[in-house]
Amino acid sequence: MVKDTIDIAGYPTRASSSALADAPAAGEHAQVVRALLDAGCRISGKTSLHELAFGTTGLNAWTGTAANPRYPGYIPGGSSSGSAAAVAAGLCDFALGTDTGGSVRIPAACCGVYGLKPTFGRVSRKGVMPAHSTLDCVGPLARDMDCLIDAMHAIDPTFKAVSVPENLSIGVVAVHADEHIRAVVSQALGRSRFALVEQSLPGMSAAYGAGMAIINAETWAACGHLLQTGRVGNDVADRLRAASLTSAEAVEEAEIIRRAFTAEVDAALAITPILAMPTMPDFPLLVADAADTRAALGMTSLVRAFNLSGHPALSIPLESASGLPVGLQLIAAHGADELLCAVARELVRRLEE
Repeated sequence: MVKDTIDIAGYPTRASSSALADAPAAGEHAQVVRALLDAGCRISGKTSLHELAFGTTGLNAWTGTAANPRYPGYIPGGSSSGSAAAVAAGLCDFALGTDTGGSVRIPAACCGVYGLKPTFGRVSRKGVMPAHSTLDCVGPLARDMDCLIDAMHAIDPTFKAVSVPENLSIGVVAVHADEHIRAVVSQALGRSRFALVEQSLPGMSAAYGAGMAIINAETWAACGHLLQTGRVGNDVADRLRAASLTSAEAVEEAEIIRRAFTAEVDAALAITPILAMPTMPDFPLLVADAADTRAALGMTSLVRAFNLSGHPALSIPLESASGLPVGLQLIAAHGADELLCAVARELVRRLEE
């Protein structure tokens, strides 16, 4: 299944927005869709999302909110909510989402599936909404690592499976997160039997703010005109109006932070080829408590920085003792998507022994 920000010829791309209800059918497939078909995949549907891919909860009053199959009553996460829910429900082998500030990894964590944000630019965005982004990546969600790797190979034929190097070490980054989530992640890393090294990324908070400034500027440029229709949902309309206030100076400062944080991550990855931390700082919200989209933006505090830096990042599903979903996020160097997936698959294999 394919997120409805990705063109499929003959079908409109509506981004789950009433403002695009009358959009014409796409004239040609997005490049990733053509790659899927060329690889022998059968596309069985398009998936809903947080309207205009501009939110983290997945709530959508127009299309209806995708139910979280594994954790009923909890948000499916956004923006690729329908893609994660479809995978978790077993409606497809894998689904495509897009990730501009965590929008593959957050719903993967909420719904208990695997989700990959590839290296920025690794997978074609031709035919993907918005047409211009310096943050957005098309990425797969799947129920297991083997399927995720197969999906990645389908959408990027240059992707080749690799083995995990001997004596590979993982850098464990200290972050602010719920103590129960940190405990689950710490236990999983300990059981993985990889050598663990303490790492720090002091620029993450600034990178989060910079990522917000850039996504606001770029989403306003792409979607701001839709406010004139009067059909954008209230939560997204409010965010768009706030995004319109992003100054050119704020974007310039964000680009300076982007360069500094990218160098910081590169330096950490020169010490350990994989970094690890939770995907989300807290457990998912209940749908009943998630009406204020802006209040939920903190869900992306541990993922958004790697959209800014462009590094590949992957979320592995874990579960707390209380039965709630937890995501373990792994990050690798630019272009090391194969290594990232190989380490994730081996880590999961060891946890299942």
